Amino acid sequence: MADKDRPLVIVENLRTHFPIKTGVFKKTVAYVRAVDGISLTIRKGETLGLVGETGCGKTTLGRSILYLQKPSSGKVYFNGIDLSGLSQAKLRSKRQEMQMIFENPYSSIDPGMKVREIIAEPLQIHNLINSDELEDRARELLVLVGLDADMVKRYPSELSGGQRQRVELARALALQPNFIVCDNPLAHLDVSMQAQLIQMLIWLRNWRQITYLFIAHDLVLVRRISHRVAVMYLGQFVEMAETDELFDNPRHPYTQALISAIPVPDPAEHDRKVLLLPGEPPSPVNPPSGCRFHPRCNVAIKKCAQTVPDLREIDHAGHKVACHLV
Repeated sequence: MADKDRPLVIVENLRTHFPIKTGVFKKTVAYVRAVDGISLTIRKGETLGLVGETGCGKTTLGRSILYLQKPSSGKVYFNGIDLSGLSQAKLRSKRQEMQMIFENPYSSIDPGMKVREIIAEPLQIHNLINSDELEDRARELLVLVGLDADMVKRYPSELSGGQRQRVELARALALQPNFIVCDNPLAHLDVSMQAQLIQMLIWLRNWRQITYLFIAHDLVLVRRISHRVAVMYLGQFVEMAETDELFDNPRHPYTQALISAIPVPDPAEHDRKVLLLPGEPPSPVNPPSGCRFHPRCNVAIKKCAQTVPDLREIDHAGHKVACHLV
């Protein structure tokens, strides 16, 4: 197997359920099924895009893969190593190779720390370089992400949103990871800054062979950076395919609705049909029987409410869909 085709991350039937407790004795009465039976592989140097409505479990999946949130069941293999079998000390050491860029740079960065301290903190935790080298390393990383090296002296309150996001990227790159979970990292940025950061992420991926799980709501950005895309609904995958295949030939009704809602800057397509989904996503505490999308699906049949569809391959290009009608 070629090195570029070797899976770096393998997830097997991952579930992350949060207990709902009530009463004086905090008795568990139900569970929030945030991630409910996810399996995937991500190859070295690949970007897997992850899309879906707010609350479908995307962030929880990313955190569970990194074991920032311990899964309820299932397995995560990173570079052939089962993360569930590692002690806390070994897992902490393994995190040098796995990092996360959080969604909100205004809450994920300590406002009381200077940029130098923010970027140098992971290097200090893992004792990778001497203290007298920390500032030089922080300066190098700032330049790498397109910022002025003298920003090491500033506090986060002196930075714009785009600059904060780049500082967070520099912190994630400090340990030279192989795998980065990007949790909607461009949500708080303007369009021009989004384009710059997307280009930077692609350049870093090509230069360092970094693997990304790219979580986002903006499907245009997802299409630009991803090799493959997975569509998530209420804790489960409903479709997965190579990027162009998924956008050009969506097969699941939910994916079709998402893609139809992408704004098209072409007056000639002003009458393009947008598939509107009725109602709100069901509660992950008590998901519907059968296909979880069937209460909002305009083509559902009786079987959809009775039987859970498998995520199965429908052609030889690796296009997978969980739908009885495909």
